[in-house]
Amino acid sequence: MLNTLYKKCLNLASHKSSKYYLAVVSFIESSFFPIPPDVMVIPMVISKKNDFIKIFFIATIFSVLGGVLGYFIGAFFFDIGMQIMNFYNYENKLFDLKNSLINTEGFYAWLGILFLAGFTPLPYKVFTIASGLIGFNILIFIFISLVSRGLRFFIVSYLSYKFGDRFTEFMNSHGSKWFTIIGILIVIVGAVIYSFIKLYAKL
Repeated sequence: MLNTLYKKCLNLASHKSSKYYLAVVSFIESSFFPIPPDVMVIPMVISKKNDFIKIFFIATIFSVLGGVLGYFIGAFFFDIGMQIMNFYNYENKLFDLKNSLINTEGFYAWLGILFLAGFTPLPYKVFTIASGLIGFNILIFIFISLVSRGLRFFIVSYLSYKFGDRFTEFMNSHGSKWFTIIGILIVIVGAVIYSFIKLYAKL
């Protein structure tokens, strides 16, 4: 089934209304759909290089809007949210996540996790729903989602624009690994900066 959906998304990337379909896929992927928008972003940018900024914005804005839908599913439709969490095998971790937010370190840990979910191949939809389920601050949720999703789709769009089919080959072979590495490095840098700021405040 996933392979069929993947191929359909690839076909939609060459459709005359591809930007509309990209918006739809970006929106639903953030709350339940299993195929990431990158599948459409890369071939769309390669075939329409002058539109790479527009494609990046469409993927980012509608992905974050879909993330807000996921948040509200978690906040107000518990049963539906738990079914999606069950599908991705994250239901057992939910209550541990909620308990971790009681302290400050847990709050900042969730910021890092949410960023990684938006930037790396982690299932972003799981963490949008989980944010609603655990009652995470929605404004901070939207901000982190904009940063992580925006950074991810800008990198994908720009590198597709710059390197074309060579970037497609790279993504197919090593994309998940390198996005994970970059995402973790960004979180580590953020944690180090936060630690220095916290240490400086105590001086």
